[in-house]
Amino acid sequence: MPKKIFFQDVNIGDSIPDLVKAPITETQLVMYSGASGDFNPIHSVHSAGEKAGFGGIIAHGQLGMAFLGQLLTDWLGNSALTKMSVNFRGISKPGDVITCRGTITDKYSKEGKDYIDLEIAAKNQRGEVVISGTSTAFLPSMS
Repeated sequence: MPKKIFFQDVNIGDSIPDLVKAPITETQLVMYSGASGDFNPIHSVHSAGEKAGFGGIIAHGQLGMAFLGQLLTDWLGNSALTKMSVNFRGISKPGDVITCRGTITDKYSKEGKDYIDLEIAAKNQRGEVVISGTSTAFLPSMS
């Protein structure tokens, strides 16, 4: 269970704790295909990934987006996240270790509630950004 984070606890420019995922596995991609309903063969059939120009199978972009969602919910809990938007900038493959990071870019009150905006990114072990984006979360106030 995440520690309760209050609006007064955070400042613009603060980084949130990184989330480092275990290396992506082919089994994980097959399981994610079933869970997501995305059965595109580039995620599970080596020849399809090669034919598409990827040199083998690639991970689902939505899997990386799920990692970013986990980054936020691990830090804030399941009810704080109000919005998340991402751009897919690269591909991930089996064996890649994805590190998710977030930085607070704004904090403000709107209609009696306190919010923070964050920049978020998922990078592989080579430091290449594979997904970038933004998110907004509601934070409770100490008062």
